[in-house]
Amino acid sequence: MLYKARSSVLAAAALSALVLSACGGGSDDSASDSGLNLVSEGTLTICSDIPYPPFEYEENGEYVGFDMDLIKEIASGMGLETSIQDVGFDGLQGGTVLAAGQCDVGASAMTITEERQKNLAFSDPYYDSLQSILVPEGSDISSIEDLAGKNVGVQQGTTGEAYARENAPDAEIISYPSDAELFPALQSGRVDAVLQDLPVNLGHTQEGAFTIAAKFETDESYGFAMKKQGSEALVTAINEQLDALRENGKYQEIYDKYFTE
Repeated sequence: MLYKARSSVLAAAALSALVLSACGGGSDDSASDSGLNLVSEGTLTICSDIPYPPFEYEENGEYVGFDMDLIKEIASGMGLETSIQDVGFDGLQGGTVLAAGQCDVGASAMTITEERQKNLAFSDPYYDSLQSILVPEGSDISSIEDLAGKNVGVQQGTTGEAYARENAPDAEIISYPSDAELFPALQSGRVDAVLQDLPVNLGHTQEGAFTIAAKFETDESYGFAMKKQGSEALVTAINEQLDALRENGKYQEIYDKYFTE
């Protein structure tokens, strides 16, 4: 009786091991077994500071923009769904949001800098950007030197803020959490000018009340950000998809959608 019971236990254990082995064999393509270390298996979880058109903004209940369209295509090429979370830019560019496991990728018009690379891993560059000064039509500001004594709005934690503090030391620099607060400050006259990425400022010139006073070459390139440790496979996979999108013309299609006049 004891022998039969023991045999039954052993048989059950062997069957369980066989089932587990079969399940493991069927999950070779899963996110967890692929080494991507995703927050949620089968889904690329993306963090972005929204709105920041034309890179990321909400339209008809959906997050769209150059960054959003591009990262969605990348996820699709990897066989993954996408989940997008709206987070503050400061926590994202500082690496805390990614290190805490809130998301897999930061897609938020983020410039690759040596300082950020201390806390983040980046994809290959996917966009080259300029800085610019946005002013009301008829303003007497036409250069960065003209910002002396003026109130200048910037987005906190950005390279635009760093550029303004370094190159316009006699201006009163006022930081805002995002463009959603920054542009209204210019509209209401709380600031005399806005210094930030050119494509974002260009979006505010369409109705004619505001104009670009100056542009600056700063050798800035955007990259998708990931946590510093443990994201090597994800960085490689995203870079492979970026290459594929450039080769098949999809990257150019998305670019033209947002940046070709």
